Amino acid sequence: MTGSYLPRDRDWQPPALTPSYRSSLARSPQSALLSFPTSLSEETSPVFGHDILGPLDNDLILNHAAEGESAIGPRILVHGRLLDQNGRGVSGALIECWQANAGGRYRHKNEGYIAPLDPNFGGCGRTITGPDGAYQFKTIQPAPYPFPNGGNDWRPAHIHFSLFGQGFAQRLITQMYFEGDPHIPLCPILGVVKDQSAVDALTARLDMERTIHMDMRAFKFDMVLRGRNQTYFENLKDGM
Repeated sequence: MTGSYLPRDRDWQPPALTPSYRSSLARSPQSALLSFPTSLSEETSPVFGHDILGPLDNDLILNHAAEGESAIGPRILVHGRLLDQNGRGVSGALIECWQANAGGRYRHKNEGYIAPLDPNFGGCGRTITGPDGAYQFKTIQPAPYPFPNGGNDWRPAHIHFSLFGQGFAQRLITQMYFEGDPHIPLCPILGVVKDQSAVDALTARLDMERTIHMDMRAFKFDMVLRGRNQTYFENLKDGM
């Protein structure tokens, strides 16, 4: 990378305190923010080993399934590229994902939704971006689910993504939604993102060219680390 970072469109970022999203009442900062420089160890270590990934780590349909079984639900391929501010692919980055199952339930001990668990679906995976920043996951399309926000509120179907840089301290987290989901404009969490183009950037599009005949539909979702087209990252508003 040469030259300065491109300016960001800060209007994409919602305020930390948004009462319509009830959790922000307890999580938003109560005092002025402080900035601390990162240490060399935070920026360079610990690092992940590329050889620790297994052959099914990016296949959520099979990576938790018993032998001869597979996860239940609509089979989909999620793919895209991890890009820098100039649209160049970022290679060798670790991408992790986690999601609810086809009934809208997470495999988590504190899950309170009554939808059934799928014994053959673990709901998480990981992969390394290729030379051009490309990644892909085979998975089951998750379902919307209710959450206790104070009203009759439902989360749109979504997949969480975690992106790691050169060390584990360099981490960004975002969510991917699905084109045409009627819950998107109703969600109190997405409602805090006021710029529609920012919401659109979080929405995966149906990609018929990558759809696998008689097997699975495909959805394309690119993630941008910096600049005016930066993806909205929920844990670090200003990007990596």
